Amino acid sequence: MTDPGSPLLDDFRDLTTADRRPDRPGGRGLVIAEGVVVVRRLLASAYPPRALLGVARRVEELGPELAGVDVPAYVAPAEVMAEVVGFHLNRGVLAVADRAPMPDAVELASRARTLAVLEGVGDHENLGAIFRNAAALGVDGVLLGAGCSDPLYRRGVRVSMGHVLRVPFATLRPWPDGLDALRRAGYQVVALTPDARAAPLAGAGLAGRRVAVLLGSEGPGLTEEAMSAADLRARIPMAGDVDSLNVATAAAIAFHALAPAS
Repeated sequence: MTDPGSPLLDDFRDLTTADRRPDRPGGRGLVIAEGVVVVRRLLASAYPPRALLGVARRVEELGPELAGVDVPAYVAPAEVMAEVVGFHLNRGVLAVADRAPMPDAVELASRARTLAVLEGVGDHENLGAIFRNAAALGVDGVLLGAGCSDPLYRRGVRVSMGHVLRVPFATLRPWPDGLDALRRAGYQVVALTPDARAAPLAGAGLAGRRVAVLLGSEGPGLTEEAMSAADLRARIPMAGDVDSLNVATAAAIAFHALAPAS
């Protein structure tokens, strides 16, 4: 491709000003993957790919994956790509895909052992990091309560290194009353809090249990309504004058503590 104005490239156009979130004006709900590693994960996921755009070297790296799918791969010089997407893409390749159907929250819970349940996590980098941590530490799914951003926002996909495309997620409604459905399914609902009065997570007697760990927004944390809907409150003990951790960091520690023994 040498013409940045080609309509074949419209799915990739002006990403700095018109990201493909469905709730943004002009958005079309497309999933955007950046870089060879993330594009590989998209091609192996349930999200139907529409097209790729990349410099020759990066598209060639994806040859084995592209051999198994019927999808156009457009090759362009870096300068043409930059003009199309609106910035210079260091990773050298993009892919766009349509969304896959979101599972029902109760159905997702029925086939899981450990769930992350999020409230008010609106920062895309934190959300992407939580999904990456969930994939690495054996969390079976993520449920989104009130106030969470879209996990498939372009930055979230990038920060998660594409793992948001393989960790199943669903919306849990009504909030927080929907937590009752998890309890009926046999889950212990655990609210993570820095409150010194809460039990240390490691000593909360959760081994072998089905656990849904609640994580709140950066700063305010979980609302009192969500905390009151939990079965217990647990904390990660910290030294010195540090009163809290970044939510993605706290999630990683909690996921590790709840992981089944290997």
